[in-house]
Amino acid sequence: MSPRKLDPETRAALVDIAAKLLAEHGAEALSTRKIAAEAGTSTMAVYTHFGSMSGLVREMVHEGFARLERQFAKVRRTDDPVADMAVLGYAYRQNAKANSHLYAVMFGGQSLAGFSLTEEDRQYGRYTLLTVIDCATRCIEAGRFRQGDPRPIAHEMWIATHGVVNLELGGYLIDPANADRCYDGMLSSLLVGAGDEQRAVTASMAASKRRRRREVEVDPEPAEAVATRR
Repeated sequence: MSPRKLDPETRAALVDIAAKLLAEHGAEALSTRKIAAEAGTSTMAVYTHFGSMSGLVREMVHEGFARLERQFAKVRRTDDPVADMAVLGYAYRQNAKANSHLYAVMFGGQSLAGFSLTEEDRQYGRYTLLTVIDCATRCIEAGRFRQGDPRPIAHEMWIATHGVVNLELGGYLIDPANADRCYDGMLSSLLVGAGDEQRAVTASMAASKRRRRREVEVDPEPAEAVATRR
């Protein structure tokens, strides 16, 4: 008799449900019974798919970065790499807002008994940044950024965007200093600081705004199971 196949939809549902329970109610809300009840399955499903509660939390981290990677993949590579960089930043923000329950876990922001991010988990997240590093490289090659290592530039973009996202999700950024205005101003300053000219940055930012709605969409429930990724 062949082994029973794992249901990818159940696996994906367990990840989302557990992350939402964690984000809304804290670590004490995480129990196999609650998660299974919400998913309409048995408690054994948690262990079958993830081995343990720590395994489930680890999959939340990996799934969060997988969704971010899918958002990045929607951003076109054009002959204006600075505009591409701006669209990538917008994609990062939109993904965080659409998946705020996962975002809270991705960077170890939640305290979980018996679980902490490993170096392997963090490397999984760093891998996603390769898209931004590649874009920074193209900005340098196009003469828009000064010559140098693209990795610090990509990390500065990540750090700044992450900071805005945390304040945005927390509801701290309101008019007249709303999240869009703050982010656009901060990003423009970073792009000029990387070596671009203000006039060129202004044009690229305007081009990025025309592209955002076409290329950046909310990422709904994953189409495939975490197990079938990569």
